[in-house]
Amino acid sequence: MNPDRPFIQLLQYTRPHRTTIILATFFSIVNKLFDLAPPFLISAAVDIAVRRENSIFSSFGITDPSTQFVVLGLITFVIWGFESLFEYVYKIYWRNLAQTVEHELRMDAYNHLQSLELEYFEDRQTGGLMSILNDDINQLERFLDVSANDLIQVTVTAITISLAFFVLSPQIAWMAMVPMPFILTFAVLFQTRLEPKYRAVREKVGILNGQLSNNLTGIATIKSYTTESFEAQRISASSNAYRQSNRDAIKFSSAFSPLIRMIIVLGFTAMLIFGGFQTIDGNLEVAAYSAMIFLTQRLLWPLTRMGETFDQYQRAMASVSRIMSLFDTQSKIQSGIVELPLNKIQGKLCFKNVDFSYKGREVVFSNLSVNIHPGQTVAFVGSTGSGKTTIVKLLLRLYDPINGEISLDNINLQDLKLQDLRQGIGLVSQDTFLIDGTVKENIIYGRQDASMEKIIEAAKIAEVHEFITDLPNGYDTLVGERGQKLSGGQRQRISIARAVLKDPPILVLDEATSSVDNETEAAIQRSLEKIILDRTTILIAHRLSTVRNADRIYVIENGEIIEEGTHEELVKSNNLYTTLWNVQTGKAILQK
Repeated sequence: MNPDRPFIQLLQYTRPHRTTIILATFFSIVNKLFDLAPPFLISAAVDIAVRRENSIFSSFGITDPSTQFVVLGLITFVIWGFESLFEYVYKIYWRNLAQTVEHELRMDAYNHLQSLELEYFEDRQTGGLMSILNDDINQLERFLDVSANDLIQVTVTAITISLAFFVLSPQIAWMAMVPMPFILTFAVLFQTRLEPKYRAVREKVGILNGQLSNNLTGIATIKSYTTESFEAQRISASSNAYRQSNRDAIKFSSAFSPLIRMIIVLGFTAMLIFGGFQTIDGNLEVAAYSAMIFLTQRLLWPLTRMGETFDQYQRAMASVSRIMSLFDTQSKIQSGIVELPLNKIQGKLCFKNVDFSYKGREVVFSNLSVNIHPGQTVAFVGSTGSGKTTIVKLLLRLYDPINGEISLDNINLQDLKLQDLRQGIGLVSQDTFLIDGTVKENIIYGRQDASMEKIIEAAKIAEVHEFITDLPNGYDTLVGERGQKLSGGQRQRISIARAVLKDPPILVLDEATSSVDNETEAAIQRSLEKIILDRTTILIAHRLSTVRNADRIYVIENGEIIEEGTHEELVKSNNLYTTLWNVQTGKAILQK
């Protein structure tokens, strides 16, 4: 899709709703045709008052003026009734269409975002993406709700009144048409100049939302460092930039209606004067003259409102550009086609000559090779920044290696279906993510169909059942946003229960005890001894006490494996692992 053609993109996107759009457009047109009838009804009333028995109704065999007024009144009632009916119908169609497109677009955008690789999110602010999913899509909904109908009805008004002028008085109708080319030219120029201004507005509000989201997430840090004033200044600067962008757009868009009004008044004045002359000379009926005057006024009002309509249109098109640019972003991580059902996964993992680096950063791995056998428990340890967590990201295909191959059961991960790969891996991360729901909802997050019996069993294995039963509502207790009502250890154990319930053939524990106290660590260790049985387990750890029972331990430094062996072997090696172990157990201090 080309983001420079947002209206065409919008039409393409709404193609499945073509029937609804056609019907909504039809009802809008019919409503406007009935809405334009009053000037003709007034003209007919003037005709009856002036010509009496010879009015237009005499052509239909109605000669009595009183009867003519009664008939005219009935026609007026019917026309206004239909006008109201079709207004009701078109509003239902347009508003329901707006709500439907808004929902579908938001879900499509969200699903597309979920399909993108992790690198995409690391390069962008969450608030900016939220701005697209909320503000931009809501802006489009407002356009479809109101402004789309306005554009259609203004077009119908201009065409209908133009035709009526030529029917009533061809000799002066051209006077009303003179402003039209100027209006259209000005509208196109206006649209071209306004679009980049509103695009800048959408970009500025995205930046502002990003800062607000980041600050609300880190409110505890802001308070602890007493930087409220500093953050308020930062938000004020972004908010002011957003306000200034809006000012530039408002300054330009506000000039549209006054200028259009001055152009239209030229045609209106010419028709008023020359039409009056034609009426005085007897070349134009009084009724026709009055109809043309009223019709000119009916044309004037919607055209002067075009400024507001174009304003909404440009805001919507700027939003469509941002939304479609999101859709144009293709994921660098594409799913393979090879199926590997959960019950067929053995758990053999192989890293073969893997090279990897993050975008714009130094190399993390160079020629990394590791073989992990089914059912084996291996650990990766090393100093901060050595690349331990990157192994997890590569295994889950959150990133792909630059060179080399990672395989599961002798199948290249890039050939496997992503769904099958990730369903076979249970991850307990150091950054525990809990949804804003109940304890139960968080435990069943990876297995929605689990019975209560299975949930409790998983909680007991994770040694969190007793704590849960002590909560006010037990398993139905709300944990708050990101689990903020719970302690770090409680969140960690719930995430372990979630992994236990998922029962994956491969379990990955990434710094699972990094932020808990010794008592909680001991409880988690007891849990791990139960859940690593009969499954391939990968431990990523900084605390060496959590990996001492692993079948194989790999020591990583600067992206390379510099040592490997069992805990006992590595402690005796008198290399980096020995140093780390002595530091963590206090032996290094004693030796000094």
